[in-house]
Amino acid sequence: MTARLSPAPPDRAVPMPAPRLRPWSSIWRYLVAVGLGLLIVLGNLSDLLGQDPTDLSDNESAAIGGFLLLDLLLGVIAVCLLSMRRRLPVLTAMLTASLSAVSVFAVGPAALAIVSMSTRRRWKPVVAVGFAWVAAAMFYELVLRPSIPGATLDAGLSWASGGLAIAIYAICATTGFYIGARRELVTSLRERAENAEREQALREEAARESERTRIAREMHDVLAHHISLLSLHAGVLTFRTDLTRQETVDAATIIQSNAQLALTELRQILGVLRSRDGDGVGAGSGIAEPPQPTLAELPALLADSREGGMLVSVDASGLAHRTDVVAGGGGAAPRPTAGPLDLDGLSESVSRAAYRIIQEALTNARKHAVGAPVTVEIEKRGGELLVAVRNPRRAASVASTAESGMGLTGLHERAELAGGSLAHGTDVDDHFVLTARLPWQ
Repeated sequence: MTARLSPAPPDRAVPMPAPRLRPWSSIWRYLVAVGLGLLIVLGNLSDLLGQDPTDLSDNESAAIGGFLLLDLLLGVIAVCLLSMRRRLPVLTAMLTASLSAVSVFAVGPAALAIVSMSTRRRWKPVVAVGFAWVAAAMFYELVLRPSIPGATLDAGLSWASGGLAIAIYAICATTGFYIGARRELVTSLRERAENAEREQALREEAARESERTRIAREMHDVLAHHISLLSLHAGVLTFRTDLTRQETVDAATIIQSNAQLALTELRQILGVLRSRDGDGVGAGSGIAEPPQPTLAELPALLADSREGGMLVSVDASGLAHRTDVVAGGGGAAPRPTAGPLDLDGLSESVSRAAYRIIQEALTNARKHAVGAPVTVEIEKRGGELLVAVRNPRRAASVASTAESGMGLTGLHERAELAGGSLAHGTDVDDHFVLTARLPWQ
């Protein structure tokens, strides 16, 4: 059996703890309570001594003196009880209100205790203490005061005093409710500000993490392409001892050019990272982030791969004016290059994702199927951009670089971020096929 939890009613809600007071904040509250009590005592004393003292007997004078002494003593006790008003607000308010039935000096401390209790904004204790406060006032006016020798009696004034007591209590309770509401509002605003700061810090951290991931992906896509070319040609120089001097120079030139390109692009990426970390490079220095390549730069990527000895054929009949079936390397004569691609309506982000997918696919083919012909197909099919890269499966070259395990994972992330999907596997002809479907938008 499961227990069903229900929200507590307002009177049973756990009150918000009162803020800790500074020394002066406590002192001036005590001074106001004592000052109000003494002011009422002086007013009451002037009423008792308003007549000629010679008309009072010794017993009556002693009775008045004893009454004043008791009033001051109980008032001091009420002031001492105020130290408990923050820990036991209801009990303190009830005791000080009860003491005001005998001591007018206790009215000041009782008023402060009532305000402190009302800051909790709980109606039942406020009503209960209110009855005790009015009962104490009526007891003093109708029972205790007539028994004091020399006191002037007026029934109308006594009832007016009862109405004044109700008004004073209403003012004290309203003040306490206002202070409590203001404290809760200030606390709520402070918590909201702190939560907003924490959320902003989390958003900034997430943005930094996303940017680092993006830069890491860019570094992988860019550097893996050039480093795979370096590895391929370095392997040729290592295992081919029958190369002529010109062939050796050509291979070394390709290694040098790709190393320089890799370093240049690495500096550009790291420069963007430093500028966004606030090292003074970037917007303030006038250095802008270089534009990322899109499908418009695909011919340069294919030319770079062919110069490295890859056999690449491209079928972009659905996007270009004619089909490019150029194959470079291996002594094959190059055929005419592809015409410009028709990319109208294709967003830059999708075009950039397609470029990176083709670049990574060529890099993987160079690493794992050295010398195998690679076919790249680009087509607009309905509302999608279809990119397919296929090559025969072969044993990886002994000079291939170690796998990072992040290539296909990064391509999946790129395709999903662009709103598409990516699949890879082996077809019936034992060709490795990588297919990406991206939205044409």
